[in-house]
Amino acid sequence: MKKVGLVLEGGGLRGVYTSAILDFFIDKNLFFPYVIGVSAGACNAISYISRQRGRNKEININYITDKRYISFSNLIRDKELFGTKFLFDDIPNRLCPFDYNNFYNAKETFVVCTTNCVTGKPMYFYKDNSKDFFEAVKASMSLPFISNIVEFRDNYLLDGGISDAIPIKKSIEDGNEKNVLILTRHKGYRKKPSKTTKLAKKIYAEYPNLIEAMANRHLMYNSTLDYIEQLEKEGKVFVVYPSKPIKVKRVEKNPKKLSALYEQGYNDIQNLYDSLIEWLNN
Repeated sequence: MKKVGLVLEGGGLRGVYTSAILDFFIDKNLFFPYVIGVSAGACNAISYISRQRGRNKEININYITDKRYISFSNLIRDKELFGTKFLFDDIPNRLCPFDYNNFYNAKETFVVCTTNCVTGKPMYFYKDNSKDFFEAVKASMSLPFISNIVEFRDNYLLDGGISDAIPIKKSIEDGNEKNVLILTRHKGYRKKPSKTTKLAKKIYAEYPNLIEAMANRHLMYNSTLDYIEQLEKEGKVFVVYPSKPIKVKRVEKNPKKLSALYEQGYNDIQNLYDSLIEWLNN
């Protein structure tokens, strides 16, 4: 499989949908040569690339009620709703070990999308063998207002979804002639304007370009969806949309809802798999 990209949208805990699809791909030994992920999409991608089926499901369902994962006490103590140390130290190094060797030795190109707070523009990082690479994943997952800005390689970074929520153009720019997209919003969805602009101006006053990017996020997102629909008509992308609207919140703590969402994702890709393979082979 050459010049085919896999593009993974974020969406917080809605990303459980994506994790099911990636588990199905592992079951079918289907690995794309190029993977680009944003926020939760990037987090899901690392377990896909390391060939650890079910790892993201275990983390996001089994540990979701653990206060070290998500809690207001984290927000009060560390100014982060999500427990960074728990997610990037305790889980990968002790509770649900991550296979760093498999990940670093994998042949796939992996790209993480973040947002540069100074420029307000997307900033992309490619998988390398440095120990600090996972800071880029952390930055991509750092949602505004509930996460700290991540300083990485002399850059100040936040959630990639602010500036490039579905990085299809980056994948095409990197040479992929065909792309498979996994989205966490149903077909026909369009994002509404943010209601947090005033708050952003207060919290991120020293980053005017970031504030502008956040205010215009819905325009960027909806324009990208229009572009994707055009590419679909041209047969250049294969898009996996949730078969029904996802009712799981970005910050969801109900394991039953998350389990149901996982099943929805697995069933959706099962139903689409034959069409996907036919499309890839054309």
